[in-house]
Amino acid sequence: MGYTVGQVSALAGVTVRTLHHYDTAGLLRPRQRSSAGYRRYDDADLARLQQILFYRELGFSLDDIADLLADQQADVLEHLRARQRKLAEEIARLQRLAEAAQRAAEIQATGISLTPLERFEVFGEIAFDLSYATDAQLRWQDSQGYQEAMARAAAHTKEDWAQLMAESTAWREELLSAFDDGEPADGKRTMDIAEGHRLHLSRWFMPCPPRMHQRIADDFVTDPRAFALVVPPSQQRPGLAGYLGEAVRANACRRTTAGTPTTPSTAYEGE
Repeated sequence: MGYTVGQVSALAGVTVRTLHHYDTAGLLRPRQRSSAGYRRYDDADLARLQQILFYRELGFSLDDIADLLADQQADVLEHLRARQRKLAEEIARLQRLAEAAQRAAEIQATGISLTPLERFEVFGEIAFDLSYATDAQLRWQDSQGYQEAMARAAAHTKEDWAQLMAESTAWREELLSAFDDGEPADGKRTMDIAEGHRLHLSRWFMPCPPRMHQRIADDFVTDPRAFALVVPPSQQRPGLAGYLGEAVRANACRRTTAGTPTTPSTAYEGE
């Protein structure tokens, strides 16, 4: 008796309309008909349909599939390899599009009002990880300090960002030099570098008391995405994030002893 169109549709997960189209196109004509003239598919038809669906899943056109199935001498392996190459190219293209979309989303998430070209000119290797920006927003979105930092960041001009990044570059060079020279994390030179970072944040983003600075440095140690905001991966050294964290803690202790208040004026600490 064979299988009806409805039964094949249910078995293969395709619509009845698709099966009718395959029949009209000569791609899959059932071998049998009922006494009333209805299509009946046998096991060989189902096997052919399986091949068709396999090639369709790989993106082959119906004409290409018809040629492959009609030519018993066709080099199926070569066709599959050619299709694989095209799929790899398409995947690479989509990956580039995804990265471009992510960069655009990052710009929106950080509130930085620069064109992509200006952003590249200013930031160079420093990249804002969208997932980190999203996490930060979820953690601190209700805090006055976070809102102030984002508002000030959004208000910075290209010139502001260029000056800010020049300061960051000079600071990073000092940090790397101290680390490479073997300076102790709690030594005066390294603590002064940590203090420079704290003042930099206060100058450009929001008031950053020592206690808040410690919490920020803790993120540098525990989250590579955060540390990449101050030291790009190409310049990082093993142990550098921990070294900076120790320097920030030592500096906070030093400033507390010297009488500098350590309680932040806002809740921008994740508490």
